[in-house]
Amino acid sequence: MPIEARLSAYMDGETTREEKEELEHLIASDPEARQIYETLRHGSDVGRKAFDEVLKEPVPLSLVRAIKSVQPPKMRETPRLARPPLKLAPNGRQALAASLILFVIGGGIGYFVGSQPAAPPAPTPIAQIPSHTWLDEIAASHRIYSHQPQHISEVPAIQADEINRWLTQSVGVKFAVPDLASDGLTFQGARLLVAAGKPVGQLSYTNGDGDIIAIYFLKDNDTTASDEFNEVIKDDVGVVSWHRSGVAYAVAGPSSDPTLDDIADRVSNQI
Repeated sequence: MPIEARLSAYMDGETTREEKEELEHLIASDPEARQIYETLRHGSDVGRKAFDEVLKEPVPLSLVRAIKSVQPPKMRETPRLARPPLKLAPNGRQALAASLILFVIGGGIGYFVGSQPAAPPAPTPIAQIPSHTWLDEIAASHRIYSHQPQHISEVPAIQADEINRWLTQSVGVKFAVPDLASDGLTFQGARLLVAAGKPVGQLSYTNGDGDIIAIYFLKDNDTTASDEFNEVIKDDVGVVSWHRSGVAYAVAGPSSDPTLDDIADRVSNQI
């Protein structure tokens, strides 16, 4: 068996004790074998690190909602089929040869990947580093207040006139409290926050499960006209944001809630 395949099996723990001792001695005494081993190990490390980086990518909010909204299929009882008897290949030598060929090909691929020189990571231009935005701050605030059901708001919903007067003066944005009863949401009250150094209005609602869904708005003086929704997940908090006439808006709630975009669409039309 080629040395590359033997070393690959050694790295995967698929050798006998005698083979393991033999290969360890070979790595220690033979510079060429040691170089091949280091190359294979480097290729394995590169692959593992690349996979770890993929796992760190946030799950798209649209995918979370799609999974949440899918109904599980109904299970039907099916007749139990008898397991067919296992039949051996008519030619044992051919099967053994095919297995060895596949094993050698797999070892060769690992060797080829590991032999490629590791390219140094390209420096990230400063302009491409995402800045800390007001959405990060309201997501952090939402995460804290959503676990304090006894302190959802500063001003309760029964003081609707006071909420409108207070937040309009404090935030500098005229608004109406959206009616989201058709979405199963009950208005609980309002709170004044600070994000990006500016006052932010928060209107809090609860659904039938006790989850808190909140609307946030901030005056940013950006005259860009765009009602396009931007959906992101910040850990366990989902945020749907948009911008209109110098005001930034956002709806935040559990990232697993499949209705956040529908709620945001209704809020956009009513607020």
